[in-house]
Amino acid sequence: MARPRRIVLVRHGESTGNADASVYEREPDHALALTERGRRQAEEAGRTLRGIFGRERVSVYVSPYRRTHETLRAFRLDPALIRVREEPRLREQDWGNWQKREDVRLEQAYRDAYGHFFYRFSQGESGADVYDRVGGFLESLWRSFEAPDHPPNVLLVTHGLAMRLFCMRWFHWTVAEFESLVNPGNGEFRMLVLGEDGKYALDRPFARRGDPEPYGITG
Repeated sequence: MARPRRIVLVRHGESTGNADASVYEREPDHALALTERGRRQAEEAGRTLRGIFGRERVSVYVSPYRRTHETLRAFRLDPALIRVREEPRLREQDWGNWQKREDVRLEQAYRDAYGHFFYRFSQGESGADVYDRVGGFLESLWRSFEAPDHPPNVLLVTHGLAMRLFCMRWFHWTVAEFESLVNPGNGEFRMLVLGEDGKYALDRPFARRGDPEPYGITG
């Protein structure tokens, strides 16, 4: 099995929806573009990633949203060194279709009180739903490592919640541990690095909103 040395997860740069929530009333979530600030964030992340990857090959998976494709384009990775696949399972959490700003604010308040993992948006998904599809992608990704010529790097260009849930599934974090974490900022990345012991470790932790409050003992 040709396991990659690095698995890098990147959140897209700032989108028009991040800058102005009212845009969700006029444009579908999947069609939102990067702002100028978001492009700069993606370009800066790209400079760092090019330094990390060097001349090594990279297997890239990108969410089907416009902002993630624009983020990947801004990385300016060498086309000769990358293999890009659009992966719908890495999309943003579905919040429903057309979204009214006040309705979204109310639902976000409900989610904060109920819990980010279990709360399901009206006509949308819960964090648990996203966990299931991200978990399905992870299983497909793991099977891809069986190819003897698999690239030494994997890059996922996705969304903040998907990044946390990918790591939750990979490292077997509890729901309580997940709930204690916050999304990385726009254009930020986390990297799973393969150690000499054959295990992956996260290069740096996610910021925390508080301490985990589990219902019971695990592990």
